Amino acid sequence: MLSDQTNPQIVLTLMGQEELPPSVLFGQTEMDWWPYRPRTVALLRRYARASIEVGRLPSLLGREVFCARLRSQRKASFEDTVVFVADIERTLEELDPLEKKLVAMYVLEEYTVSEISRLLSCSEKTTQRLMHETIDQLSRLLLTRKLLAQLPAPHSATFGGSYGEV
Repeated sequence: MLSDQTNPQIVLTLMGQEELPPSVLFGQTEMDWWPYRPRTVALLRRYARASIEVGRLPSLLGREVFCARLRSQRKASFEDTVVFVADIERTLEELDPLEKKLVAMYVLEEYTVSEISRLLSCSEKTTQRLMHETIDQLSRLLLTRKLLAQLPAPHSATFGGSYGEV
């Protein structure tokens, strides 16, 4: 039996974890990941546009290289765009094949949940759950790699300062 004074890092190592899980690192529960979903999807859509600007398709759609048409006004330098695309591709490589397929279909190819569920031969609820889990997993990875900014902590809803004060 472990005592109350046991170092949590040692307990995690004993449990077979190499490093702290993202929920411990960011002090959040699994339910706290939903605010990151729209930001993660927006970042993935930016990645799709940026990878085409660099002259290649997003890695989830294939690796074919083609001549790109660059805009005359760019907010970031070409080198910054290449680094951003490479960072996102490395992050996407950590997903399993089904998760990659879901991200490609939902975010990059813009299929609806009902279309994806029909193509994958599963229910819409299962597809929706898998999409949320995949986007949450990507949010964790992007936060860990500092490619996605952490949201500020929500403020307390109590009016008197501490709970119970009038």
